[in-house]
Amino acid sequence: MALSRPSTLTRAVWLPICAALLLLAALASLALGASDLPLDRLPRLLLHPDDSTESLVIHTLRLPRTLVAALAGAGLGVSGLLLQAVTRNPLADPGILGVEAGGGLGILVMVVFLPAAPAWLFVPAAFLGGTLAALVAYGVARSVGVTPLRLALAGVAVASLAGAASRAIQILWETRAQGALSSLAGSVAGRTWADAGQVAPWVLGGLLLALLFTPRVNVLALGEDVARGLGARTERDSAIITGLGVLLAAASVSVVGPIGFVGLIVPHAARTLVGPDHRLGLPVAALLGAAFLVTADVAARLVDRPAETPVGILVAAVGAPFFVLIARRRAK
Repeated sequence: MALSRPSTLTRAVWLPICAALLLLAALASLALGASDLPLDRLPRLLLHPDDSTESLVIHTLRLPRTLVAALAGAGLGVSGLLLQAVTRNPLADPGILGVEAGGGLGILVMVVFLPAAPAWLFVPAAFLGGTLAALVAYGVARSVGVTPLRLALAGVAVASLAGAASRAIQILWETRAQGALSSLAGSVAGRTWADAGQVAPWVLGGLLLALLFTPRVNVLALGEDVARGLGARTERDSAIITGLGVLLAAASVSVVGPIGFVGLIVPHAARTLVGPDHRLGLPVAALLGAAFLVTADVAARLVDRPAETPVGILVAAVGAPFFVLIARRRAK
């Protein structure tokens, strides 16, 4: 007798489970670091701040850092989910497609050549850079015939070019570029309430719009021919959803810098848990991405404390073998 497929209600159980994982990761982020705080005192310190050193550490240092990591992780996770659905490419990822490197270059150009620009322009600058990088990668792949592996390789090449351009700017305008180094470090260390306020509207707004578009994402994921047969306006919908994916990645990069592979690992995990329906997959990916990056940040603090390891290094250590595994499966 064949096993029946899990119902939508059964798969939806993963939503509260993922939310609980995020809560546990956030509590660990607040409690652990150069100096540990007792878990049983966290609720009082959070709800009733005082003048103690522990309260200052939580509210000034760790809470905004945790919020930034959660927002960036959610943005990168959902960005990867959208890009993989639109391109029908399991290797698609904001980092692999060059979006993150292009976004970082956009921020660097703005800081170096427009030093008086307000901080809220970081996200539009990163969005412009990420969009241009994605267009170039797709154009290169299309010139030789688009396949998942060719698109990934074109994205890696574009990311390398953007990275080289960023390093050239840092060398030629070293003094001016110093202001962007903390934003491009691939880390959430030292992030403040101002950083959280800068990224929150973009990520939360992007996530809400992406959730509203999940029925169209489901249709596009079936393929262009099927989508057209169902009456979808594929070019318009693909452009909108790709734009949302780039926006979420750009917003994340603007505050934590390029952190690759989050947008590759998280969508695969979400589909494994709840299946291909993006109406469930998107909120699960947001929660998993947030929990993943917050957990990685906690690990970055503990690996060599009191010194901190950039979180991007730890994520790459997990993501690079995962990318190779997926690429080998696609090549067979």
